[in-house]
Amino acid sequence: MSGIRGHRPRIALTPGDPSGIGFELVAKLLAEPFNLARADVSVLASAEELSAAAAETGVVVPLAGEPHAEAASAVGSALADRPFVRGEVTRQAGERALADLRSAVEMYQRGEMDAIVFAPLNKSALSLAGMEDEDELRWFARGLGHDGTTSELNLVPGLMTSRVTSHIPLRDVAQHISARRVAAAIRLLNDVVRASGVERPRLAVCALNPHAGENGKFGTEEGDHIAPGIALAAHEGIDAAGPYPCDTVFIRARDGGFDGVVTMYHDQGQIAMKLMGFDQGVTVQGGLPVPIVTPAHGTAHEIVGQGIAKTGPIQRAFDVALTLAGTRPVSEGH
Repeated sequence: MSGIRGHRPRIALTPGDPSGIGFELVAKLLAEPFNLARADVSVLASAEELSAAAAETGVVVPLAGEPHAEAASAVGSALADRPFVRGEVTRQAGERALADLRSAVEMYQRGEMDAIVFAPLNKSALSLAGMEDEDELRWFARGLGHDGTTSELNLVPGLMTSRVTSHIPLRDVAQHISARRVAAAIRLLNDVVRASGVERPRLAVCALNPHAGENGKFGTEEGDHIAPGIALAAHEGIDAAGPYPCDTVFIRARDGGFDGVVTMYHDQGQIAMKLMGFDQGVTVQGGLPVPIVTPAHGTAHEIVGQGIAKTGPIQRAFDVALTLAGTRPVSEGH
């Protein structure tokens, strides 16, 4: 490692699924001078597409050949001329989303980008386009040649979560929980919360079963795997505690008792996080060599073209990406 980045963060920004509200969100984000002043932003779209989105939403997006403090750069898309139907789930939209994300990853691999921000994706469209990975996190990991620990991290102001398991059937969750995986999820969450500015994160770990298993009455995963995983993390100096019943731990976290919560499966954390801050929720593709961040909401096909999409989540995603990009050490190649 050669030290902390000394240049303005370079952000690759993609419109996500183009049939949704992604172009509207991108246009509104780039119309704010404050955002351009903080980063060099390269958009995976054509100038014509961005101008059309700006006109539809009633904003002005300043563009230039090279990104600078007053303008973004439209670097184009391999599928910018491919037609798609707005407001509908289609293979063509999924192909465009994947092509843009692939280009963003390649820009990072060439040393041209420090972080990637993408507008919402549609999993059905991605599947129609041929994506066979469990989710976009695994797709990114495969494209980056990364085989280390990964987890989607979800953020609302003041709180972050990680997961031991993610996009798998609920019936399979228990068999995928082990002390090693619990410790890895704790470690990853601790690292990212620290990178966001919390010097010593306070982390809670959820139980899997009701009442944290009630001493084995409702299940043994807490004693067999979760508590040993917490102990492994604590041995490394991480401030992690639990396992706590998941129906109460988020109340303590909401009230400031914890900086992060490790959950055992997807909805165990997502329901609580969306209730606490749906309009501010952000997802970080955690554990990858490059910060990749997106709003936690969907493509909102039902409001496409109405100009009413809220920018809070993509603004926060952009802010988080800048923070993570600015705290990451760089190698000789980047």
